[in-house]
Amino acid sequence: PKKKKKHTKKVRMSKAERLKKQQEEEGKKVMSSEAARLQAEIEEQERLERERKLEEIQKLEEKAEQNRDFELTELRHLLEENYSAIIRWKVDAAEKAEWERYMLCDGVPDAKDQRAVNTFVTLWKDYSDTDIEEELQLCNSAVKLIEALDELMKEAKDPELVPKYHDALIEVQEILHAKHLFIAEKLLKGASDNIDPDTRNMQTVSKHKNVTLCLWANLFKNPSFTGFDFQEAGLSFKLPEELAVSDIAVRILHTHYDHLSILSRLRHLPQKPIVEEIPPPAQQPEETRVGQNKSELLITNQDLKEKQIDKESVIPAQTEELSGHICSLVLSDGPSKLNSLSPPVPEFEEKEDDTEVVNLVQYTTLGGVFYYDLLQLPPQPIRRKGYTILQMVDGLKVFPYPIERSNKKECSDDPTEKPNKGACSPVGVSIVLPEWVIFMEMPLVARWDAAEGRWRKDGIINVSYEEAEGKISFEMESFQIFALMRNTFANFPFRGWELRPLGQNSAIYTVKGALIQISITIENSQCMLQVAQGRGLSHLVGKWMSGPALQKAMAKAGIDIFVNENTHKYVSICKKNPRIEQFAYDQMALYASACAFSWSKWNATCGEDNLVLQGCEHLKAGPVPEDSWNIYFVGSQRSRQLEITENSEAFSTDHAAGSEFHSTLIHALQDSMSPDGIALVRKSHYCFVDTVQSLLSATRPLVFS
Repeated sequence: PKKKKKHTKKVRMSKAERLKKQQEEEGKKVMSSEAARLQAEIEEQERLERERKLEEIQKLEEKAEQNRDFELTELRHLLEENYSAIIRWKVDAAEKAEWERYMLCDGVPDAKDQRAVNTFVTLWKDYSDTDIEEELQLCNSAVKLIEALDELMKEAKDPELVPKYHDALIEVQEILHAKHLFIAEKLLKGASDNIDPDTRNMQTVSKHKNVTLCLWANLFKNPSFTGFDFQEAGLSFKLPEELAVSDIAVRILHTHYDHLSILSRLRHLPQKPIVEEIPPPAQQPEETRVGQNKSELLITNQDLKEKQIDKESVIPAQTEELSGHICSLVLSDGPSKLNSLSPPVPEFEEKEDDTEVVNLVQYTTLGGVFYYDLLQLPPQPIRRKGYTILQMVDGLKVFPYPIERSNKKECSDDPTEKPNKGACSPVGVSIVLPEWVIFMEMPLVARWDAAEGRWRKDGIINVSYEEAEGKISFEMESFQIFALMRNTFANFPFRGWELRPLGQNSAIYTVKGALIQISITIENSQCMLQVAQGRGLSHLVGKWMSGPALQKAMAKAGIDIFVNENTHKYVSICKKNPRIEQFAYDQMALYASACAFSWSKWNATCGEDNLVLQGCEHLKAGPVPEDSWNIYFVGSQRSRQLEITENSEAFSTDHAAGSEFHSTLIHALQDSMSPDGIALVRKSHYCFVDTVQSLLSATRPLVFS
């Protein structure tokens, strides 16, 4: 049978329901229409706001362009005035230092006077009738002469002078090495007269200004002897068992300087220096001009040199060096071809296939050099019936180790076979790190390869480092020259920085390094280091000295915050146009008496040809309040205060409300400065400005933070 179809009955809407639905549809239409109207109003408001901002920016640009000549001229005048004054001051200081050096009469010849150097070398070489103290004093004079010759080689502009300085340096080094052996020979020849009653051997420590000499003579020949600790010098050695009954002496000479790396640098320089591309001098105008080309601020040396006093001709080398202090600030729209503020210098030529060679660009010796020698004990005097019998020998002889010929099974009996370095026990040494240096990381131990003239990492085994005690121990295959090294760039990149005023011609510059934070207090031309952490820097912390002297002292102590031509190759940087960067440092130095400056995270996002930093007026004592900081944008054409803060979610180049566009940073700062603050910076001393600018240029915080 067929199924019956089910009929569904349609539900009819009531009149009220139809009315309600109709009202809902009409409401949706009204809401949609209202939303469209509101959206149109919003878009119109946004369009008007954009037009208003564009109009405002156009007016600000027009005003900035009108004021550009005045602002650039004012800045040029300030920089030129300070530059001229610092030139005069430094020339006078150089003349005074040269006169004081002449009147010192300390026995150290003038390194530039070849005749005086030759006389010193000849007399010292032939003069041997001296006591140990006098000989050590002459060694100290030789060290000063070597350092002076090394500086002259680095600064020499005449290529013909470099070989002369080089030959003199090598000759003085060779004599210095011979004199150190001569001193040890004198002491060892009288070893039997200075026997220690406890050990029945001879051991002595002789400390001088630049060297520490430790000597041990094996007189008793105790078979169970294993080593000795020179506690006074913080040095100890471990002697292999097979040497305990030999006629030997151990010399550990710790020189507080490193002359071997100089030899490595001189020996392994490439034939052709690797230089960075620099625009040819012909492209740079010879006169200072502002306003003729409004995209440039040119401050050249030619115009400044014409205004210098006649004293510049007295010491032209110093004047020429200082001329780079403010040289050729060219700000243009195009990217700069310069990659570094530092002058190009030859680079080291390292063997890429030899990973055991220490890269002296990346690593630097710290704490001096240790000469660890095993010597044949010279014949001792024999006294009988009032007579002294002494076998005459000339010089000290090295005791071969590993032993070339021995009756011991582990060493070869074949005299033609090279010694098996693994067959004899290694020699050990322990060092308490010098108190006048700071190692931020575990030191790298390297040995000197005299044949190659290089520092090497191989041949050093069983290294242990006790950081709390500041002690490192290790073993070597033989008695060798060694040194402790640090990573030159371990404290880079910086985690932040701040330059804060402390009053008229006074400021504090703080750098938060990767491993250590340091602060430098600046007063006029003097600087004082402050370190929150670090052992054994009492000779450096809290002492006033000039900026260049502080840089050398910090590098010698292992505190490196100063960049060189190779730093960017080993650490991550925030790449910037070096001309704009230098331009910013010059202006920051001018206003450092009243304005604080600090690191900004937005500097990494604003592009290579722009800079972003925090700044504000700060006339009160103490730290800068967080809400006082403003964000400043520095470009090739314009500088301005930005609307964003350090805590904003995104970067924006929108200018702060009420601020104006300027051609220089200092005029952008003046918009929010008080009359007292402006008056304060106008009275800044040229020595203070130069010192601040030098520190900023040497550390380059806008690139290496």
